[in-house]
Amino acid sequence: MHEDPRDQILAFGTAISEGAAPDPALDAWRDLEVRQAPAWADEADFRAAVAELSQVPPLVFAGEVDVLRTRLADVARGEAFLLQGGDCAETFAGSTANRISARVKTILQMAAVLTYGASMPVVKMGRIAGQYAKPRSSDTETRDGVTLPSFRGEIVNGFEFTEEARRHDARRMVTAYHTAASTLNLVRAFTQGGFADLRSVHQWNRGFMENPAHKKYERIAAEIDRAVRFMAAAGADFEAMRRTEFYAAHEALLLDYERALTRLDSRTGTPYATSAHFLWIGERTREVDGAHVDFLSRVRNPIGVKLGPSTTVDDVRALADRLDPEREPGRLTFIARMGASKIRDVLPGIVEGVRGEGLQPVWVTDPMHGNTITAANGYKTRRFEDVMDEVSGFFEVHRGLGTHPGGMHVELTGDDVAECVGGADPVAEADFDARYETLCDPRLNHQQSLELAFKVTDALAHPHRG
Repeated sequence: MHEDPRDQILAFGTAISEGAAPDPALDAWRDLEVRQAPAWADEADFRAAVAELSQVPPLVFAGEVDVLRTRLADVARGEAFLLQGGDCAETFAGSTANRISARVKTILQMAAVLTYGASMPVVKMGRIAGQYAKPRSSDTETRDGVTLPSFRGEIVNGFEFTEEARRHDARRMVTAYHTAASTLNLVRAFTQGGFADLRSVHQWNRGFMENPAHKKYERIAAEIDRAVRFMAAAGADFEAMRRTEFYAAHEALLLDYERALTRLDSRTGTPYATSAHFLWIGERTREVDGAHVDFLSRVRNPIGVKLGPSTTVDDVRALADRLDPEREPGRLTFIARMGASKIRDVLPGIVEGVRGEGLQPVWVTDPMHGNTITAANGYKTRRFEDVMDEVSGFFEVHRGLGTHPGGMHVELTGDDVAECVGGADPVAEADFDARYETLCDPRLNHQQSLELAFKVTDALAHPHRG
C-alpha cells in the first residue's frame, strides 16, 4: 500500500529554490535547433516576461513530482493504469470554474470505470493548467489572399485572424502562468475537498446510463454498483475516498516558458520544471539532438514522448538513452499516436525492439492525433470508431507481446460539443455549425469520453477475450 502522498508533499513540497535555477547546463538547448519557437515581436517585452516568470512561485512542487514518479513506476510494472485527458488547446477565457470542473469531473468518471475494469489504481492526469501552446505544420496561414502568422496557442498569440492578434506577444506567457495558477487552485480544491468522492462519481455515471443509447453498458454499470454497495457494507473508509491525486501535464513546447519556471530542489540541487508535474515532447520536436530533448533530459520530472508511425526502434533507443539513461521506472512514458490503420503494424516492432534494453517505460496510447480527417463541410474531425479501433489495436499489441498496456492519452472536454463524429449517441457533421468549439483539434465530448471508458473497461476486465 502506498503511503499518503500528502505526507511526502508536506515534508518536501516547499523544498524548492527561489527564482529560476542558475544551472548553466539548463541553457545548453539555446545552442541547438529550437523547432516550433515563436518569433517574439518585442525583445523588451520578452525579457520582462522571462524576468517575471523567473521569480514567481512554482506552480507545482518537487514533492508532488516525486510522488507522481512513484505512481508511474507502478504503471510501468503493470500495477496501475494511467489516464491522461483534457483540452487540445486551453484558452484563457475558457479557464472558468464550470469548465474546469466539467473536465475534472469527466476524467474522474472515466477513472472510476477504468479502476473497476483494470482492478488496479488509475493515475489521473489532466492536459490542464499549461496546455496553451500548439505546434503548427506551417508558420503562416493564408485566408482570402491575406497571410498572417499561424495560431500557436494563446500563450503565443490570438486565434482571431488579424495582424494584431496573430502577433507573437511574450507578455502572454505571464498571463498563461497566472491562468495556470488559478486553474490548479481550483483543481486542488475539487480533488481534495470532496468533489472526487467515489460515491458521487458513481452517481454521475448513473446519469450517463439514463441515456437509452448507452443501454449496452448496463451490465458493467450494475457490476460497479454492486461493488460500491459491497464496499459500503464491508465498512470501507469512504471518507478517505473523498480525495484523490490529480496531476497536471502539458506539452513542453515553449522552452522559454519552461526554462523560466525551472527551479532547484533545495534537498538535492536537482532541477525540476515547476510548470507541471509531467511534461511531454511532441512528435514534431522529438529529435534526439534537438533543443526539447536536451532541456527535458536535465529536469527531474517524469517525461513523455509522442511516437508517430514513422518512429523506428533506433529512434526509441536513442531517446531512452538521452532521457532515461539510468533506466528508472516511472521516468519515461512513450505515447504511441500511430493511427488506427497503422498501430498493429508499427507498434509491435518498437515494443519488442526496446524490451531487451533494460528499459521499463510506461506505454500509453494516444488514439486521437493519428486519426484526424477533414469532414465534407470543411471541419477537422475524428471518427469515434477510429479512436476506439486504435485503442483496441494498442491492447491487442501488448496482449500479444505480454507487455502492459499502461494507459490512454485523450483529447476531451466535459462539455456537450460536436467535434468528433459517431458514438452510441452519435454526433453528425451537421451538428458542427452549432456545437464545434475547439480552436485546434477536435475533442471527444463528455458522453463520448465516458463511452470510451466503458469500452476500454471491457477490454481491461477481459484481457484474453477473442
